[in-house]
Amino acid sequence: MTLSRRRFGALAAAGFSAPGLAAAGPLSGPSSRLLKPPRLRPGDLVGVVAPGGVVDDRLIEKSVRNIEALGLRARTGRYLRASFGNYAGSVQQRLADLHAMFLDPEVKMIWPVRGGSGCISLLSKLDYALIRRNPKILLGYSDITALHLAIHNMAGLVTFHGPVASSTLADYPREHMLAVLCDPRSTYTIPMAPENVVKARTMPHFGIRTVTAGVATGRLLGGNLSIVAALAGTPYAADFRDSLLFLEEVDEAPYRLDRWMTQLDLSTGFANAAGVIVGVCEDCAPQDGQRSLSLDQTFDQHLRPLTIPAVTGYPIGHIRHQFTAPVGVRARLDTTAQTVTLLEPAVS
Repeated sequence: MTLSRRRFGALAAAGFSAPGLAAAGPLSGPSSRLLKPPRLRPGDLVGVVAPGGVVDDRLIEKSVRNIEALGLRARTGRYLRASFGNYAGSVQQRLADLHAMFLDPEVKMIWPVRGGSGCISLLSKLDYALIRRNPKILLGYSDITALHLAIHNMAGLVTFHGPVASSTLADYPREHMLAVLCDPRSTYTIPMAPENVVKARTMPHFGIRTVTAGVATGRLLGGNLSIVAALAGTPYAADFRDSLLFLEEVDEAPYRLDRWMTQLDLSTGFANAAGVIVGVCEDCAPQDGQRSLSLDQTFDQHLRPLTIPAVTGYPIGHIRHQFTAPVGVRARLDTTAQTVTLLEPAVS
């Protein structure tokens, strides 16, 4: 369903104007106050970049079509078609495109074409002061997790874990993406994706599962499991104490998931989180005949000992029907209602 300019405008105009800076508890970087980017409005310019994996014309064209179908305009990065092995150009080229989009006063949102790999190489060279001086929406998932966590720590800017520009935008992800980016409501409740409930009948990993029941409140923090684990022990690590930690993964064996979960438990401790939300982990079940724990067993050995709420199968991750999670924003997990409720606006 294409979003008309009138409908987009009504959505974007709803709500109230919040100040750009809002208190959100201590951050681990130099900024002690959370900065929220301006909301997305009809006709806004979107910067299309590739800070991680290499992209091709097909993905770029799909990204531009997605942006225009939302009533927005697209501007592609200078080095968008560059390549350096499996990366979308050298570190310097990828940094140049990111910095240029943050500096461009016309650009209101930065939308990577895809994740892939390579974002972690940018973290020590990003200009976080520049980013904080020019707050704008950054949206994406997978490898973009590295940017989300680093920018949260070092610039204190809310960014958004959700579809990449080349995603196929079904009704569920589009509805919740636009609600979060365009409409600064004081509270906003996100239910589970009905399409995933249907899929769970034949694909059990799509099933919503409560490991430990309860209600928990904290700032949303997390992303792709392998990236969250890779950043442990660095200045860009996810300090998920008293937070709602969300994690997802794709195409990895259970023993690797176990290793990364163990690393996070050793470095910060799941028991110190307010709650743990595991998304849908596609293609992570053991191969037929392989000696392995199941996907549920892998997560359960880390989550069942906890007394905090913990769930799996929520619509986060490398899936078509995912919701957009604003990193750093306070939220409430209710395992009985099977909802995540944002407790403050994510945009100003």
